[in-house]
Parts: sequence; structure tokens; C-alpha cells
Amino acid sequence: MNLLRTASLVSVFTLLSRITGLVREQMVAGLFGANAMTDAYNVAFRIPNMLRRLFAEGAFSQAFVPALAAARARDGDAATRSLIDAVATVLLWALLATCAIGVIGAPALVWGLGAGLSPDAHDAAVVMTRWMFPYIGFMSLVALSAGVLNTWKRFIVPAVTPVLLNLASIAAGYGLGPWLGRHGYEPIYSLAVGVMIGGVLQLAVQVPALLRLGLMPRFSFSWGGLRRAVADEGVRHVLRKMGPALLGVGVAQLSLLINTQIAISVGEGAASWLTYADRLMEFPTALLGVALGVVLTPQLAASQAKGDTAHYSGLLDWGLRLTLLLALPCAVALLVFAEPLVAVLYQRGAFHAADVAHTARAVMGYGLGLMGLVAIKVLAPGFYARQDTRTPVRIAVGVLVLTQVFNAIFVFGLKIGVAGLSLSIGLGAVVNAWLLLRGLRQRGSYTPEAGWPMFLARVVVASAAMGALQWWLAGHFDWVGGRGGAFELTRAGWMALSLGGSALLYFGVLLLSGLNLRQFARRA
Repeated sequence: MNLLRTASLVSVFTLLSRITGLVREQMVAGLFGANAMTDAYNVAFRIPNMLRRLFAEGAFSQAFVPALAAARARDGDAATRSLIDAVATVLLWALLATCAIGVIGAPALVWGLGAGLSPDAHDAAVVMTRWMFPYIGFMSLVALSAGVLNTWKRFIVPAVTPVLLNLASIAAGYGLGPWLGRHGYEPIYSLAVGVMIGGVLQLAVQVPALLRLGLMPRFSFSWGGLRRAVADEGVRHVLRKMGPALLGVGVAQLSLLINTQIAISVGEGAASWLTYADRLMEFPTALLGVALGVVLTPQLAASQAKGDTAHYSGLLDWGLRLTLLLALPCAVALLVFAEPLVAVLYQRGAFHAADVAHTARAVMGYGLGLMGLVAIKVLAPGFYARQDTRTPVRIAVGVLVLTQVFNAIFVFGLKIGVAGLSLSIGLGAVVNAWLLLRGLRQRGSYTPEAGWPMFLARVVVASAAMGALQWWLAGHFDWVGGRGGAFELTRAGWMALSLGGSALLYFGVLLLSGLNLRQFARRA
């Protein structure tokens, strides 16, 4: 398996997901703007989304995927299929209980995440939370399916799945929203309906892929079947590893909860500005970090199970070099080209010039920490593959405290508003990545291969050249001033030319400096 080709395929489908996600955010910005009701929707959606990251894509995936890959490398396919069935049974029962508790406890959850909402917005958030909470159940089962498919090196279906959520939300927003408005309901409720439809579709597309491999989980709905599944040693191993992983991801979600509360206290619309900026930051984070993490995690776990330390270290080195090659120019773009990006992507309808300015400053804060945000996606799997979930947890707890110290300085001390929140998150991620890297080095798990100083110099020079071009372009076109279809078409054309020219300049400088891009065509 060619790792670069596989990671590129995952990135392409992730890009499709992020593009449709961006269209979804553009729809929300254009139809609803940045106000109390959009804050209510963002709080309501963040609750199941937070739990999805906490359980499904967080603690569960971190514990399950390495255990599954190691079991397959060590025990063979038959034993691994038994593990899948047992884990699926325990997961299903846990999800049924979680969804019931979430629907009943929605008012408390909304208060915990959005205590500063107005009474009307709070009530709307409670309604939308109850409609959307079962989404966590669908997504946890999707995470189970994705872990199985990725272990069997079937990466495409899990990568393309998120597109369905975005398409369902877009269709609901444009199609159902006006109908709800005409019948006296809040039009933004349509987005909650779209999320639920998207969750059903995301789970449904996993089924054919699992059936083709003969890996469709067999759930047990009896109490005896649940007891047998809980008693399975493989399940117990996953549950033991989930404990520290759950704490680690929980720390990250606690940080998100605190930041949301702070954003709401900054002023009306601030939570939405942060959400729009977060969407832009997620483009490079998902295209690079998520794709690399998806591809590397089962490979690292298999190398660890076989005791192949040289291959293990080589995989990490490949991932870190690719991170620097692609994430550094993206970070520069978020810093010097933030306002044009935000204006072209969001400024229309109810999203005004002031919203562009606030969102752009938040994007710049993320730009300073983008390298750390992406590197974590490569470095953390290095610990998970070794069945070590405790070390990332200890680091995450320390970084949570540090992030809140940054918030106190930037938001409340220097009073730079919502940009201070994104800057705190970014700087915390840089510290997190550095501590993870140091931990892998100290354990002897990772030894950098030769050629790093020259490689770093080439990437820095090329990024600086590209950044200078983008800085000039940002100041020589009125990206924000106009309105109307002709203006939007013109600036979209300028944006395409600007990004295309920047990419050509960046890779041109790299090639002129003597960098051989074929070195990244690594085989697993």
C-alpha cells in the first residue's frame, strides 16, 4: 500500500466533506447570519457533536482501532471478527442509555454549554438538542464501522461519509427552513432535522462495505449476550484503554465548553464567529491531520504488535515531514490572507463586513497554532498504537490549564475578543504537540531520520515567498467593500487566481531548492 496515495485519496474525500461543510456554513451565514438563534443552533449542535468527538471519534476510536489492528496482526481474522461482535454489542447498549439520558437532560446540557443565551435562544437550543441528540448514537456506530474498514485498509467509505451530513443539512436548510417559517416555527429548526437525516444516511452507507468484507457486526439484544460481551477479554482491554482516553478527550471537550461560554460572554454573535473561523481552520486540519491519522494509526499499531521499531519510527518521520511540508504554508495563509478568505466564503446575505472582521481575526489566531493542531493528529497515534493512552491524557490536562491562562491574558487582560480564544487554542496545541514529540523521543519510539535541517530550511523559504505574495494580494483588491453578483463573481475569480498562484510559487520554490517530492511516496 502506497501511504502517500492512500493519504491523498482520504484527503480528497475529506476535502469534499469540508467543501460541502463550508457550503453548509455559507448557507447558515447567508440565511440566518450571526445572532442569538444561530448561537442557539451552534450550542445545540455542539452538544451531540462534542459527545461524538468524546466517545465515537475520540476515546472509542483511540482504544478500539489500535486494539483491532493489533488483534488482527497477532491473532488473525477469525478472532478479530469475534472482537468486533462483542464490542458492537456493548457499544449498542451504552448508546441506547446515553441517548435516553441526553434527550431527558437537554435543558441541563444547554445550560452547561450556553448559560449566557437569552431565554428564547435557550428554549430553542433545548428543542434542537432533543431533536439532534440521537445523532451521537448513529455516529458512534459509524466510528465502529470506520475502525473496522480502516483496519482492513478500506479508507474510502469512512472518508466520504461526512459529506452526507452536510448535504442533508443543506437540503433541509433551503428546503424545509422556509416551510417552517411560513407555519410559525423557527426556520433554523430545519438544521436540526437535517443533522438527524444526515446521521441516518451516514450509518446506512457503511452497511454494504461491511457486508462485502463479511464484517457486519452481529449485535446481541439479550441480557445474557451483553454479559458475555462485557466478559470478553478483548472488550475489557478496549474498556480499560478507553478510561484514560475518555479523560483525555474529555479535557479537550471541557476546553471547548469553556471557550463557548467565554465566546457567548464576549457578545452576541461571538460564538458564531468562532464557529465560522473553526470551519476554516478545519480545512487544513482535516485534509492533513485527520487523513494522516486515519492512515497511520492501524499501520503504527501493526508495526508495534510485530516489534518492528524501525518501521514504526519511519512512519512517524514520514508523517511529520508531510505535516511540515503542507501545514506550514496553510498556517501562513491563515495569518496573512484571513480577511480575503472569510469575505469570499461567508460575506453575503445576513453576514456583514463587521462579521468578516471579527471572524478573520479568529482565523488568524488559529493560524498561529495550526502546525500544532495538525501535528497532534500524527503524534498522538504514536502513543495509541503502543496502547498508551495515559501519556496524552496527562499532557492534555496540563494544556487545558495553560489554555485557560492564555484566555485570561488574551480575552480578559488584553481584551482582544474572540480572536483571543482561537489564539489560546492554537498556542495550547503547539505546546501539546511539542510535549508529545518529546515523549516519543524520550521513549526511543521515534528517531528523526537524516536531512531535517535542510528540509526545514527549504519549506520555510518557500512558505515565506508564498506568504509575501498573499500579503501583497490581500492589500491590492477590495475583498470586503462591494455587494452584488458581479462583485462576488469577480472576487471569487481573484481568489482562485490568488490561491493557484500561491501554490505554484510555493512548490516552484521547493523544486528550485532541490527538494525531491518523490521521497514521500512511502509504502506500508
